[in-house]
Amino acid sequence: MAAFRDFLMRFRPAGSPGRAAPTGVPADRSADLSAELVPVLSRLEQAETEAQRIREEAAQQVEQNRRATADKAEEIVRQARIRAREERAESAAQASGLAKSEAARCLTESEREAALLRHRAQQHMAFLVSSVVADVIQLGASAVPAEGLSGGRSRWERDGSRE
Repeated sequence: MAAFRDFLMRFRPAGSPGRAAPTGVPADRSADLSAELVPVLSRLEQAETEAQRIREEAAQQVEQNRRATADKAEEIVRQARIRAREERAESAAQASGLAKSEAARCLTESEREAALLRHRAQQHMAFLVSSVVADVIQLGASAVPAEGLSGGRSRWERDGSRE
C-alpha cells in the first residue's frame, strides 16, 4: 500500500492553469489511482477465486452427503422390508399356533363330552335292556297266543301304558 505521504500527495495542486511552473509537474492521477487499486483488486480476485473454490467444494460435499443419505435411506428401507417380512411370518406363526391350540382345546372338550355321553349311555343301557327284557317276559306270560297273533297290537298299544 502506498505510504501516507504519497496518499496526501494526491491532493497537492500541480499548479495553476497556464504556463508550467518550474517546481510543479502535473500529477497523473489516473495512473496513481490504478497503481493504488492494483493490490486491492488482486486481493479481491484471490478472494473471489477462493470463494469459488469453497463453493465448488461445498457443492461436492453436498452431493456426497446426498448420495450417502440416499444410500442410508435405501438400506433402512431394505432392512424395514426384511423386518416386515419377519414380523408377518412371526404373526402368522403366532396366529396359526393360537388356532391350533384352540382346535386342540375344542377337540379335547368334544372328546370329553363324547366320553361322558358314552358313559351315560352305558349306564342307561343296562337299565333299558333289563326293562325291555322284563316287559317282553311279562308280555309273553300274560298274553294269549291267539289274541296276540290275531290282534296284532302290543299290550302298550292296547292299554296305552307300559306296565
